[in-house]
Amino acid sequence: MSANGMRYDVSLLTDQDIYLFRQGNHFRLYEKMGAHLMEIDGVSGTLFAVWAPNAEQVSVIGDFNGWNRGAHPLRVREDSSGIWEGFVAGVKAGDIYKYHIVSRENGYRVDKGDPFATHWETPPRTGSIVWDSSFAWNDGEWMENRKRSNALDAPCSIYEVHLGSWRRVPEQDNRSLNYREMAEDLPGYLRDMGFTHVEFLPVMEHPFYGSWGYQTVGYFAPTSRYGTPQDFMHLVQRLHQAGIGVILDWVPSHFPSDEYGLVYFDGTYLFEHADPKKGYHPEWNSYIFNHGRYEVRSFLISSAMFWLDRYRVDGLRVDAVASMLYLDYARQDGEWIPNEHGGKENLDAIYFLRRFNEIVYRDFPDCQTIAEESTSWPMVSRPSYAGGLGFGMKWNMGWMHDTLDYFSKESIHRKYHQNQLTFSIWYAFYENFVLPLSHDEVVYGKGSLLNKMPGDDWQKFANLRLLFGYMFGHPGKKLLFMGGEFGQWDEWYHEKSLDWNLLEHPPHQGMQQWVRDLNRFYRGEPAMHEVDFENQGFQWIDFRDADSSVLSWLRKGRSTKDIVVAAANFTPVPREGYLTGVPRGGFWREMLNSDSEIYGGGGLGNAGGLEAAPVPCHGRPWSLSLVLPPLGVVFLKSEGTN
Repeated sequence: MSANGMRYDVSLLTDQDIYLFRQGNHFRLYEKMGAHLMEIDGVSGTLFAVWAPNAEQVSVIGDFNGWNRGAHPLRVREDSSGIWEGFVAGVKAGDIYKYHIVSRENGYRVDKGDPFATHWETPPRTGSIVWDSSFAWNDGEWMENRKRSNALDAPCSIYEVHLGSWRRVPEQDNRSLNYREMAEDLPGYLRDMGFTHVEFLPVMEHPFYGSWGYQTVGYFAPTSRYGTPQDFMHLVQRLHQAGIGVILDWVPSHFPSDEYGLVYFDGTYLFEHADPKKGYHPEWNSYIFNHGRYEVRSFLISSAMFWLDRYRVDGLRVDAVASMLYLDYARQDGEWIPNEHGGKENLDAIYFLRRFNEIVYRDFPDCQTIAEESTSWPMVSRPSYAGGLGFGMKWNMGWMHDTLDYFSKESIHRKYHQNQLTFSIWYAFYENFVLPLSHDEVVYGKGSLLNKMPGDDWQKFANLRLLFGYMFGHPGKKLLFMGGEFGQWDEWYHEKSLDWNLLEHPPHQGMQQWVRDLNRFYRGEPAMHEVDFENQGFQWIDFRDADSSVLSWLRKGRSTKDIVVAAANFTPVPREGYLTGVPRGGFWREMLNSDSEIYGGGGLGNAGGLEAAPVPCHGRPWSLSLVLPPLGVVFLKSEGTN
């Protein structure tokens, strides 16, 4: 041990680690890199390791040495890996630190946060924090059964949440709930509402709160705005104990330009491309990862594995996949560089995404990856060995855009646009789709879901109930952004709590009860979720009645006994005696009716159900003479066997 408390004969990195790192195949770098508390020969301290291959000097600075840049220099390894290491005695959990880097390039000097830090100071402060992230987990029952809960034929109804604005404390300067407080409120709410999963907008540390987390600087740390790493682990655990799966948004496409972060890390373009035509994102004012660099691949996939491993999360939703796939994304002619074949496909990013999915499903086969991919790129949710990208599921952005555009139209005009509701079935089974009504649709002047609906207040609520019913009846998993479930009037604003006070009013209570009952029906009926990704699970009864703006269809489970009829009337005109063909006789019980008075409707319906008559209709031997309520949807379940 030197006089300044440094040792250089200690390392967590083996020759095999270095080989895999440089090959792009080390996926547990968080076990080796960053700051690790340890005891050496009876002396407690912290071992630091950072990748800075173009540095002339690297030292650790922090509150433990008065931020003295000469006090604790690291030493570069002799294996040409570009990794600098050193053990500093006396550095303990809670100490704040950065790396002072002197580049070989033009004498560039900078203080950087640790790319592998597991805890950070709360922004606007920018220091990394030495931390012991150990946690005694108590969610064994969930983990044992997770494979069943995350299966593609299981129900999946996702509640999308921004942690800082779900619920606030107005009497305490409008502060956000912390992780521990969320753990007291959110799991029970989700369980009561019937959601199966929660998806958090990125929890990874980010400098600018207004980015909602999508400008990530700490790829291995939950934001300290709401507490410690253990506090977030506690939230995950409580969600698991309530039977709720946890999905995290993850951003491996781009990162912000804050000087203390990844950008220009060692005085060179280390994590990003050097050429701005490939390395700078004009739409988001951020830098694009160099997915062709092996060490960067190791870094990013290690981040994904970290959350699945250390935080036991159940899925990762990958943001902005389209921006990764296309070299010309958000660029004009002359602003992008073609690939080696002259095309616009980003071959390095394609390889990275396939590799990412292969490793996740190899090591965590009971988890899911979900792509936010907004184009018609083929086989996003098909295995890489078959030529796909390897995701488990993909957001259906086409369904979302067509559906919201249709619902924004006055009902008198809807008969001319019925194809906007029916077109999605033509491609519904090409991918494993999630139907998203996400945060992106209720910000920046787009208005809330309720305010997108036409008509007077009664019609707005009826239309929104109809939208949710159509969504839950349509093949595909479901995602709803917070606030939509009770009909928030205002569009979402990240500095403001949801308007929970609206639940004092019957229309909003009714909307919340409708979503609660939709979730329970969806989860309880195999016909509603079991065959989401195969065409055997869906069959039109009639999609041609555009003049009446009525759609009717069947949902089927694997068992022939599991059949549900859905019929939706997209106008405010009641339809009585509406003949609808069904595949069997017997009694059909009305399971849900969006016009029920308990939801705020007018109470028009089918008196709990009706017997099928032996009257052929729509090519089927039996039929139901239905009452279709105005701007309403009904679901009926067969209790017959013939």
